[in-house]
Amino acid sequence: MPSSTRLALILGSLLAATACSAKANGNAPVPAAAVDEPRASSATQQTAVLSGGCFWGVQAVFQHVKGVVKATSGYAGGSAKTAEYDIVSTGETGHAESVQVVYDPSQVTYGELLRVFFSVAHDPTELNRQGPDEGTQYRSAIFYANDEQKRIAEAYIAQLDKAGMFRRPIMTQVVPLQGFYPAEAYHQNYAALHPYQPYIVYNDAPKVEHLRQEFPELYTGK
Repeated sequence: MPSSTRLALILGSLLAATACSAKANGNAPVPAAAVDEPRASSATQQTAVLSGGCFWGVQAVFQHVKGVVKATSGYAGGSAKTAEYDIVSTGETGHAESVQVVYDPSQVTYGELLRVFFSVAHDPTELNRQGPDEGTQYRSAIFYANDEQKRIAEAYIAQLDKAGMFRRPIMTQVVPLQGFYPAEAYHQNYAALHPYQPYIVYNDAPKVEHLRQEFPELYTGK
């Protein structure tokens, strides 16, 4: 194994173990959602759209969650005509870098996806930024597709706030989904295709490692 590869893996492991967390209890997982959809009795597909900073890392996390059929990086919150990376990057389009998660509710529920979202996929207490990335396009948001998703998301945020799970207020927006627009091809599966890029090693690989450590029952190494 090349020395650069070994170094990247070591750095990723160290950062996963020591990464700063906004959670009041350090790296402990947040509790399960008290309000959730019932687990489906047979295989089917539903969709969730979540925004938590750069979509590379959020996509990487959900690609490793059991029951997720597909995770796609893209844009939500703005119009189709401005759903292009160079334009979204201005922070003036209304879009947020987002991930569309297609999942099988017989294997994982919407509430379980939100638990992963709040615990390991991003820091929900940061306003219009995430780690090194700053701007409204990096905001924390849940784009709900129906009243049930809205009910579960709002109840879960209230639950986490009441429990004092984070040292700072949760900034996550819960807003209706008007449309989701897949990002350019070079953004898809970016973390998987560029595992040793410094940005991925420092910012995104630790998220996947936290998923493995905190939610072994939901983690898949696919």
